[in-house]
Amino acid sequence: MALRLLTTGGGGQLGRSIASVVADRKTVEAVFPDRAELDISDSAAIAAAIDRYAPDAVINCAAYTAVDNAEDNEAEAFAINAAAAGSLAAACAHAAVPLIHISTDYVFDGAKTAPYSESDPTCPVSVYGRSKLEGERRVAAAAPRHVILRTAWVHSEYGANFVKTMLRLAADRDTVSVVADQYGSPTYAPHLAAAIVALAHRISDDPGTVPWGVFHAAGRGETNWAGLAREIFARAREHSMPAAAVTDIMTGDYPTKAARPANSRLDCGALEAAFGVRLPHWKDGVRECVRALAGGPDEQP
Repeated sequence: MALRLLTTGGGGQLGRSIASVVADRKTVEAVFPDRAELDISDSAAIAAAIDRYAPDAVINCAAYTAVDNAEDNEAEAFAINAAAAGSLAAACAHAAVPLIHISTDYVFDGAKTAPYSESDPTCPVSVYGRSKLEGERRVAAAAPRHVILRTAWVHSEYGANFVKTMLRLAADRDTVSVVADQYGSPTYAPHLAAAIVALAHRISDDPGTVPWGVFHAAGRGETNWAGLAREIFARAREHSMPAAAVTDIMTGDYPTKAARPANSRLDCGALEAAFGVRLPHWKDGVRECVRALAGGPDEQP
């Protein structure tokens, strides 16, 4: 019997990556209702969708992700990332459907000098981070059967992201200045999507042994933004795509409205221990992403 999945936020990077991952799998039946059909801030719409599709698991990829804009739109960020996530979790609990909810490294302040584990204290330094942390709390409170996945530095051939921005800039200039004092674990969205589908299978096949809770899911290894840019351009040159030299700058040289964690590295050992799931190295993700873009960039925003 096929695994039935209901994914919110299907138009975003991760939602589209999940759609791509399951497209040819006869063992998965997945639906990706758009916001017109399923607005997760509408409790009645959520209940109706769960009743209509009868999923084995719900994957919540819907989020307000404009980090800087959130500083001026706090109410909207909290409405989507916190209140709506809580409503979705409550509907899942009422229907006895487990929920996989996507969260972020921005729940941490970045002051730790080692990779963050799930047990580390949270202390977000931006509206976006606070809204996502509140979403985690509401999901955990409303739905006992939940897996919250914190991820970081997500990129793909879909939508807008750092990889596509670097390639676009390289088409117009020979050198780009990139922050070198923020460290993280870049994550290729299709790699994360494959991990999520694997988790969904485990949840459906053996729900009695699932260790519900919070887990970290990001690309293996670590780098800074400048190092990521250099890797992007190295792979771009292999496909005769635009590439640029990278000049290291500090965070203070590139002010943004929202503060970013200086350390976004995530320890993903608990995910592997609990589910046997391990994402590929971040460089593998960059290589696959650039190769996909070289074959035909996705121009959708």
